[in-house]
Amino acid sequence: MDRNGFAEFLVARRAELRPADVGMPAGGRRRTPGLRREEVAVRAGVSADYLARLEQGRDTNPSVAVIDALADALLLTGAPRHHFTMLALASGNQSRCPGSESPQEQLAESMQTILRALQPTPAFVIGRRLNVLGWNPAWADFVTPLGLLDEHAQPNLAWYIFMDPVARRVLRNWSAAADAFTAVLNRAKIRWPADDSLHEMIDALHRSPEFAQRWKPHHLGDHRSGVLLFDHPDHGHVDIPFETLDADRDQSVMIWLTDKTAAHAPGLRLVPNRAVNE
Repeated sequence: MDRNGFAEFLVARRAELRPADVGMPAGGRRRTPGLRREEVAVRAGVSADYLARLEQGRDTNPSVAVIDALADALLLTGAPRHHFTMLALASGNQSRCPGSESPQEQLAESMQTILRALQPTPAFVIGRRLNVLGWNPAWADFVTPLGLLDEHAQPNLAWYIFMDPVARRVLRNWSAAADAFTAVLNRAKIRWPADDSLHEMIDALHRSPEFAQRWKPHHLGDHRSGVLLFDHPDHGHVDIPFETLDADRDQSVMIWLTDKTAAHAPGLRLVPNRAVNE
């Protein structure tokens, strides 16, 4: 049986921990890195056989008490603990997850209004698969020379980063952006486990060795804000802070705060208002 995300997380986290992390002596040589399955089982108060079934994906319905005990045993806190819990709850209930089907992603009218209001600050809307569903003229003017809108009816940020060679040339912090978009898709897979289109996108991206290397279900991060470092064909070196705002269940607004770059990139000029892309 294939491992689910929860099983993969369990195995990976157990391998990350060392005996000293949990107050145990290092002892002799170990055949595998990290804690032994029996050691985690004892800490969590479950049998080693049951933990083996969880790690192998043969048991996909742990109780809340078991999830909490395993989280404590694996020293999980904060965002990683929340992610671990979501993985556990979704592992055996993919078909019953609300809103997990593949939607026909379209830019809502309310989103169009938000994009118009944000002009001339560059902004765009992304869906659950990192499809760019809509944008305002300021964002289009900035990214068109970067090739992001070339011949794409619906551009996708992850596809651009991993599959378009231009991305490596124009993003000075390409690796950080690649990590961020991989993490976003990782969380999306947990949140919408039965979205076939999302799974197809992730499978296609695995053709990129860089994506496959980064695809680790236990690696998380908060990438809702940060800085993109561009080597722009027209504007030169431009460092743009960004913020991501969740507007509804499936769509988010990304805002590029170009006003903070004005002092560093005096040549950067944004265009006057025009109609928002629909």
